[in-house]
Amino acid sequence: MISVERTRQMLDACRERSILIVGDLMLDRYVKGIVQRISPEAPVPVLKVTGETAVPGGAANVAMNINALGGKAAVCGLVGNDASGNELLERLAAAGINTAAVVRSAEYGTIVKTRVIAEHQQVVRVDREGGAVPSGVDQEISKAIAALKYSPDGLIFEDYGKGLLTQPVIDSVAGFGFDCPAGLDPKDNSELVWSGLHVATPNYREACNVCGVRERLLDEVDDLGAHLAPLAQCLCEQLNCRHVIITLGAHGMYLYGTDGQANIIPTRAREVFDVSGAGDTVIAVTLLALAAGQSFLDAATLANYAAGVVVGKLGTAQCSRDELLEYIGNLVQ
Repeated sequence: MISVERTRQMLDACRERSILIVGDLMLDRYVKGIVQRISPEAPVPVLKVTGETAVPGGAANVAMNINALGGKAAVCGLVGNDASGNELLERLAAAGINTAAVVRSAEYGTIVKTRVIAEHQQVVRVDREGGAVPSGVDQEISKAIAALKYSPDGLIFEDYGKGLLTQPVIDSVAGFGFDCPAGLDPKDNSELVWSGLHVATPNYREACNVCGVRERLLDEVDDLGAHLAPLAQCLCEQLNCRHVIITLGAHGMYLYGTDGQANIIPTRAREVFDVSGAGDTVIAVTLLALAAGQSFLDAATLANYAAGVVVGKLGTAQCSRDELLEYIGNLVQ
């Protein structure tokens, strides 16, 4: 538990810290409505649409989380020359996020995830994938980052397994030699070679996939720390990182460092409506706090509280400074 005053101090330190996010950009669309009957054409519900919204998703949602807590995010990724790409960039710009390093391609379609929601229940998700990443994108990304002409306070690689984060892209970003904390939210690309990472934030399933370990039901594990320690050690070796946060859903987070630090911190969610995007919040808040000079434990603890706020919202979402302060204030009363 951290106090409201300590939280305020940490958030003040995070203000204006610049974070560069490199990864898979996407647009999350929500079609909402009510279901009152079953279709006569097939045994499926008929949704009467009452509203439709779209928000930045994937690496773009990481950037939204950075700015929501007072940081300054810049995104680097790939979108198509299409209407969805225009909409995504417009929404990012409206949130004050630097999109100058976003590469656009006529050979690629902007990734769109459309979730159909009947009241509070997701009925189906429709994914429009971008297709194969065009050749030469690594060179375009390198040029785009160079054109930013700045050195960030923190760097995040956000991998949704959509094909952007290839070894040439990783190596080109590493070639800039940014002297700042770097974090990775990994997918299943265990063949990629990383260097200089301060922290990686996989969920339990992703951690097992990276290390080639059989996933177990955590409710059936007697000693959670003993079960997760070898997995965390493997991750540090595989990803060449100093610290690991393995997110465990209802079981909280497992924190591990090559300095011997190991902790399990319980989840701080009071109620859970939607876990989509919670991982984006964890990597965003952790890296932002590290960039502000906070300790790994304090950074992870702050991220845990922020994730507790986000899962209490429906859909891809962020946690603002005021929401976080109010949330912690209510918990410590």
